[in-house]
This record gives sequence, structure tokens and C-alpha cells, in this order.
Amino acid sequence: MQNLVNPFYMPKYLPLKAVVALFLFLALVSCNKFEGDQTVPAYIRIDTISVNTDYFSQGSNTHRITDAWVYVNDQLIGAFELPATIPVLARGRQKLEIRPGIKLNGIGGTRVPYPFYEPYIVTDYNFIEDSIRSILPVTSYYNTVTFAWLEDFEGSSISIEKTSQSDTNIYQTSPINNPEAYLSDFSSYSGIVNLTTEKNSFKLSSFNAFILPGLGSPVMLEVDYKCTQSFGVGMFAEINGTIVDIPLIVVNKSEKWNKIYINLGPNVSTYTSASNFKIYFESSMTGEDDAQYYFDNIKLIYRSNN
Repeated sequence: MQNLVNPFYMPKYLPLKAVVALFLFLALVSCNKFEGDQTVPAYIRIDTISVNTDYFSQGSNTHRITDAWVYVNDQLIGAFELPATIPVLARGRQKLEIRPGIKLNGIGGTRVPYPFYEPYIVTDYNFIEDSIRSILPVTSYYNTVTFAWLEDFEGSSISIEKTSQSDTNIYQTSPINNPEAYLSDFSSYSGIVNLTTEKNSFKLSSFNAFILPGLGSPVMLEVDYKCTQSFGVGMFAEINGTIVDIPLIVVNKSEKWNKIYINLGPNVSTYTSASNFKIYFESSMTGEDDAQYYFDNIKLIYRSNN
């Protein structure tokens, strides 16, 4: 079973197809798992899982929850890509737990429960055989999550700076409520980087350096984005006064607003002698066409194991 406290420090992840296949196999060979000779399942319908946040301390409630990890009486039933109608061999009132799942680093083969979102729990959910019941799970961040960095581009200054390796900088979109920006009740602006033949590359880092927990603690970077070309994400680690460049992943282009959860924990734990870290974004033009990159709702968060 996946370790919810720290799934990101494990060397292996469980693909969604494997989880579902395992569930179906167990259902066939052991139909008395919950209720003796029960062979007709109850069905749960989950279309989406929503997120509640306190905007001023936790940022936007944007999310990319793709899966529901379902438990009955603390036993894993399976992981299901949403929307889903989920068969469960249980009847009557049982404990139902749903953990929001994401694609770690945007990769479909590394689906995990997100350890920063609380599970949705119903202690006496009523399972009715041969019946489909819809539920609307709602989650929120654990109160033990530390928000080390929030950047929503709504203020008069931006907490991202140009490095010596950059031809250009990031700017606030204009005018207010520009249709290209990420717009919501709390969002009227986004960050934008333009690349042209004259200014054809950027490498921008967080203005502040952050002290992040190692020892396998989960550390995550959340980013909303859309872009006409791919871009890279990495970290600068300061070790004994020397800056070490740590490339992490390449994010594919997206014509629509998307969200990615980037796992920083293993690298933070690897560089145990680093005194602090900065986050950076980079890209270069790959042709003659200008390129645009939009960013919003950046969050650097962690939960300490100490």
C-alpha cells in the first residue's frame, strides 16, 4: 500500500492500470472480502474532487486531481481515473475514504495520492447493492503544510528574478483581466515571458532562497501554466558558497491552462549539505516563431517529517 505520509521518496510508483487490474483480480478470486458471499457490488460515482483553500494563506484552489484512491474500512479498493463508477463489494454502513490522486511530475505512470490534500472520509457511508450513488468529495490542504512560496502575480512586484543566463524577464500581463491570463474570483493577472529572435532564451529564478526539509520529507512545486513551447524546471542549491544547478523536468507545451505537481523531495534529500534552494524556470526558442509562456499560482510547499 502506498505510504500517504511520504509517497514521493519511494523508488517505485503503481501505474493506474495495474491498480485497477489488481482490484478486479481480487474481486474475482475473493468475492467474500467484505460481506461473506456477496457477489453483487455497490457502486460509487465520482465525477470530480474539489479543493477548498484559504486564498490569502494557501493561494488559489486550482488543482489537477485526476484519480480517486478508494478505501473501505482502511483497505485499498483501487485507484480510479476520474470520472469513474466504482464497484465495491460491501453492503450497509462502512467507513469510506477517498484520497485525491495526481500525476506526479505530470507523468501518467506515476499516479499517487497527493500527501498535501486531506482524505475525504465518511465514517458510516451506506453501501447499497446493485445501486449507483454519486458523491462529491471535497478536500483541503493539511494544516501541517508549510507554504514556503506563493506567487500569484496579483501584486505590484513579482518574486521571480532574471538570472545572468537570461535574455529577458517575466512580467505581469496587461491590461487587467487580459483574456490570456488565468482569471478567477481572486485572479486578474498572470506572469508572462515572451521570446523573440532578439531575446530568445530565459532562465528565471525565485527571488528568495528557501530552506527545505530533507530526510524524505515531501516537498512539492505546484505551477499553473500554458505555453507555446516546452520549458524546463530546476533548482539552484547553495553548497558551501557554490551554486549547483539541478535540472528537474521538462514541461511540455500546452495551449490551455494546465497544472503540474513537481516532486522536489528526492533532490532536496540528496543534497543534504545544501544550505538553501532556489527554483528556476528556463527555455529557449526552437524555431523562428516567437514563443509565449504564462505562469500562475506557483506554490512551493512541504510537510516536515521531523
